[in-house]
Amino acid sequence: MRLAMADRISKNNRSRVMAAIRGKNTRPEITVRRILHGLGYRFRLHSAALPGKPDIVLPKHKCVVFVNGCFWHQHSQAVCPLSRRPKSRLEYWGPKLERNRKRDTENQRKLRRIGWRVLVIWECQIARPESVILRLNNFLGKKA
Repeated sequence: MRLAMADRISKNNRSRVMAAIRGKNTRPEITVRRILHGLGYRFRLHSAALPGKPDIVLPKHKCVVFVNGCFWHQHSQAVCPLSRRPKSRLEYWGPKLERNRKRDTENQRKLRRIGWRVLVIWECQIARPESVILRLNNFLGKKA
C-alpha cells in the first residue's frame, strides 16, 4: 500500500523537486573528486562490482571514498546542522533514513572484510576544503 504524501506543493512540483535530487555526481562528490585529482590521485567512479557502489574507488591504494549527504545518510545531529530529522511524516521518513544508515554500515563492513579501506566524507565537511585535503592525505598515506 502506498501512502499519499501530504504536501504544500502540487504533486507535479514535488515530483520535479525529488527528481532533481541526484545520487551520483553531486556537488560535494565533484568537489572531493577535484581535490583528489589536484593531489595527483587517479580513481574510478561508482564501481558496481563493489558493495555499496562507492562514489570514488582508488584501486591502486585499495581504498574507497563515500561522499555522503548529511540528511540522506543521517550524519550525527550532535555535530551537523544539515542532518536534521523531518518534522512531518515520521512514520515514512524514520524507517527510510534508518535503512540508509544500516545499508551504509553493512556495505562498509563488507568492503573492509574483502580488504578495502573505507573513508566517509560528509557533505558538511566540504565547506572546509583544507580539512578534506588533510583527511584524504592521511587516509591515502601521503604526508601533507
